[in-house]
This record gives sequence, structure tokens and C-alpha cells, in this order.
Amino acid sequence: MPTTSSSSAGQHYSFRPLNIGRAVVWSAFALVLIVAPKVFTSSLALTMLAQIGYLIIICLSYNILLGQGGMLSFGHAVYTGMGSFLAVHAMNWASQGALPIPLVLIPLVGGLAGMLFAVLLGFVTTKKSGTTFAMITLGIGELVASMALMFPEFFGGEGGITTDRVYGKGFLGITFGPALQVYYLIAAYCFVCTALMFAFTGTPLGRILNAVRDNPERVEFIGYNTQRVRYYAFIIAGFFAGIGGALAAINFEIVTAADSVSVMRSGSYLLFTFLGGATFFFGPIIGAVLLVFASVLLSELSKAWLLYLGLVFLFMVMYAPGGIASLIMMNLRVARHGRLRALLPSYLALCSTAIVAVLGAAAMIEMTYHLQLNAALGPHIGFLGATLDARSTATWIATGLVFAVGIGLFEVCRRNFAQRWSATQEAIERDLQRGAAGKGGNA
Repeated sequence: MPTTSSSSAGQHYSFRPLNIGRAVVWSAFALVLIVAPKVFTSSLALTMLAQIGYLIIICLSYNILLGQGGMLSFGHAVYTGMGSFLAVHAMNWASQGALPIPLVLIPLVGGLAGMLFAVLLGFVTTKKSGTTFAMITLGIGELVASMALMFPEFFGGEGGITTDRVYGKGFLGITFGPALQVYYLIAAYCFVCTALMFAFTGTPLGRILNAVRDNPERVEFIGYNTQRVRYYAFIIAGFFAGIGGALAAINFEIVTAADSVSVMRSGSYLLFTFLGGATFFFGPIIGAVLLVFASVLLSELSKAWLLYLGLVFLFMVMYAPGGIASLIMMNLRVARHGRLRALLPSYLALCSTAIVAVLGAAAMIEMTYHLQLNAALGPHIGFLGATLDARSTATWIATGLVFAVGIGLFEVCRRNFAQRWSATQEAIERDLQRGAAGKGGNA
């Protein structure tokens, strides 16, 4: 929380000292980043941890626009992608001796590249807000993705550009050849960038950005230029997005325009930032973890993973628009007032009926995909240890009944849970009012 003070030298800003709770949280975050590769030692786990590291930076940078500024951008991949391309070119120039820069500073090159393009494109983009802003970002995203194939010298054409992150004498004896060393480089940048973006939320610019999101007319009335506030926030978001893009380029040693600057990539940042919870600072961190699990694990389990992802997104928009972070915070509030135990049976009923419904739906989806894509392999398909006959009417009727029973019971349990949840919230409000009245009486 920033505080303001006046002196003869003028007004300046200062920050309160770190409290114990915040110090514990940040220490735990650093400890998790350090210990994670020691606990999950497989090469797949290390790859996923590295991806989570730079995606945390990218999703948090996107949330500067969406969560803090209310700017729905469909072109954030432009700035991560340009950061990736400039980082790859910088590494190639450095390996040829044309640019004396160590690998540990390459992410800053990507950050400056993202910031430069945010300065250029953001000036036009932030002139409008709301739906117009979203459409402009979509147009710019499509424009850059199309232009990427027109300039193969810079973007590498359809094959992209490759690089070698092992060049020069290394940094303090670290060559960054092994994946573990690259992970710790990403983790270090992840921690520092997360801390800087958290600090940004408490700065005057971060506060006025929230005000621009909530009530731009009042901000204009008190003398601030809302377009300029959005523009500065856009530049800052572009800088951190570029750092995330550069770390991705270091991790994979290749960058392609078809993936790095595509609108689909921008859509994934939007989707998972929303799922994690755009209204809370730590929400995009959850979204980054989900993004890696969905793109690495879920895609290996099923060809219909994008369909499942769309259904989850639809479900969250309908029942939990604040994302997973809001669900966590609401239940923490209930737990603080000692009323979570009464809701546990309802949660258990919701989960069990939801599992039944999901199993029925997933079986039908997998059979449909099998008939459309793998019909030549025969009608039988393995599903969670069982064998389903995709051409059997009885199988379809059975899975349909499972889905119908599950969704019906889920709806009954959901209505019961909604009543219990409302009663719990009313009880908490009464507790708070009694507490406030008690303090007033004592005063």
C-alpha cells in the first residue's frame, strides 16, 4: 500500500514496510521455485516447470491490461512474439561475436523489444477503450501475424528461426546448456518480474489504472488523461511480455511466427488469465499453471482437449466469472468465519455428481472423435480402463444415461448448494454487523 506525505521538497510516495504475512508468502514463492526441480526430477516435469515460469510472467503482464486496466486485448502475443524474435536474433549475433551480450541479459533484450513495439502500436491502440480497443488489438494481431510470413529474413518464414543458447564463456561458469540451468534462469526472472509487477499495483500509476477501469469519466473529471494512463500501462505490459517471450525462446531455442504471434496464442493468454482469475494478482499465476497442464498433459490424453477446454471456460463464465482465484478467496472468507465445515457435504455432493456427468459426456465425446478420426482402427476404444464400442447403440444409450443422471443430480445439488451458500453469506454478514455494533458500543 503506498502512502503519501508532503514536505518542503514537495509530495513524494513511500511504501509501508513488508509485513510478516507478505514476507512469508514471497519467501514461500521463492522456495517453491528453488525446490520444485528437486522434487519433480523427470525431464518432462522440468520442461513443464520452465514453461510455467515464463508463462507466469506473460499472464501477469496480460493481467495488467485485463484485470487492472479493463483492457480486453486480443493481440498480446504480438509483444511476446516480438520479444522472442529479437531475443533469438540477439543470441545469434552474440554467438557470431557481433553483439557482446551474455545470455542472462537476453531476456532484457526481449523486454525492450516488447516495450518498443508497445510504444509504437499502443499509441494507436489505447486511443479507444472497450469494444473498440478489443477490435483494434485483434486487427493488429492479425496484421502482425500476416506480415510475419512476408518478411522471412526477420521471422524465418514457416520454419522459424533457430538459435543456440550455449555461446561465449558462460556466466560464472554456467553455460546454460543443461535444462536445469535454464530453468533456474527462468525462475530468477519469474520471481523478479512477479515482484516488480506486484509493486506496480501499488504505485500511483497502478492505482489510477484501476480507477480508469472502474470509472473513466470520474478520472477525466479530476484531471487525468485516461488515454495516457492506458498507454503507459500498455508499455509496461509490453515490456514484461517481451521478457516472457525471450525466456521462451531461450528455453526452446526456436521461434516460429505461426505460433508466437498468432491470434490463437493471444486467445490462450486471455483464456487462462480469465480462468485463473483476472481480479486477483495471483489469479494469472494459477492460469499459467493450468495453461501448461492443458497444453502438455491434457493434449496427450485426448485429441478433444480443446473441446474440453472450451466447455470448462463456458462453465467458469456461467458459474464462477471471477475465476479460480475468486473461488479460493470466497471459501477462505467462509473458513475464516468457521462456516466451511457446514458446506463440505454440499461440496462433496457437487463433486461426485459432476464427476458422473463428466464421465458420461467424456465417453460420448471420445467415441465421436474416434468415429470421425480413427474409424479405420475399428469400433472399440479404450476409456479409463474400459473398452467402449463406438458403433454399439447400447453403449451410446448407457453413456447417455450416465450423463443425464449425472447432470440431473448435479443440478439438484447445485440448487441445494446455492441455498446453503446464500444462508452462509447472510450469517457471515450478521456476524460482521454484530462485531461492528460491539466495537461501536465499546467505543
